[in-house]
Amino acid sequence: MCGIVGLLVKNPSLRPRLGELMVPMLIGMTDRGPDSSGMAVFTDSVKEGARKLSVYCARAGFDWQQLARAFMQSLGEATFENKVNHCIIKTSVELLVIREWLTAKYPEVHLLSVGRSIDLYKDIGLPAEVADRYGFRQFSGTHLVGHTRMATESAVTLENAHPYTAGEDWCLVHNGSLANPGSLRRKLEKLGERFESDCDTEAACRYLHWRLTAGDSLETALQHAFDDFDGFFTFLMGTRDKLALVRDPFACKPAVVAETDEYVAIASEFHSLAHLPGIKHAAVFEPKPAEVYAWSVQ
Repeated sequence: MCGIVGLLVKNPSLRPRLGELMVPMLIGMTDRGPDSSGMAVFTDSVKEGARKLSVYCARAGFDWQQLARAFMQSLGEATFENKVNHCIIKTSVELLVIREWLTAKYPEVHLLSVGRSIDLYKDIGLPAEVADRYGFRQFSGTHLVGHTRMATESAVTLENAHPYTAGEDWCLVHNGSLANPGSLRRKLEKLGERFESDCDTEAACRYLHWRLTAGDSLETALQHAFDDFDGFFTFLMGTRDKLALVRDPFACKPAVVAETDEYVAIASEFHSLAHLPGIKHAAVFEPKPAEVYAWSVQ
């Protein structure tokens, strides 16, 4: 059992309050996921040709300033924003070069996400603790995807926390359980996908990324997933300019959506939405099974 939350603000004046509005939603999912929490926030894009990288190191006291100096001496210009054991790097250096350099020089530093607009933070601990640790309330942007995890089939580690990413500016959170992640993983590894955890959600994330890079639309990729996934799921996905939600054909896991002229809010349970402004006048509904719902940034 896990909790998912998502928020897309339609009104640009609400963008500075995105994190403030989201944190109570995340904390409201504590009973569904007390083991670890995470959030992906989509902000203004960096310039064409540049990328943002979210990286982390589990070792306490890691010297991020030393890494920054070494990075710029070896690879080129970049900016670094460090929060606890995470860091956001903005640079025009090629991603493959950065991956090879980190693997050779800093193997304990792991890449969480890449893109022009996504920042990603996740960690072990109660949602309120993780939110305070990384200042989630101060986040601004157009939309967010969040998750609280109750570990059922894999260890409580940062690697197994959500959101998961693949490719650029794309993330996924999951409430449910897949029975065949091993067979999916073996198939995808033969096709070149690289795995970094033993969580079933990563198999789903990399499967959908594989379908999308092969040219499928999201709707087509999910139709294949309905055939190839053995288990049950509610998936919430974020891209640079969109939120998308889908439940399995049996709708085994809960989800509720509230939409107003100001925002679209998504959670596993309504009580995580009850604090939102104008919620009494929102259109509130339960998504239908096997139907893809998507909302775009205006």
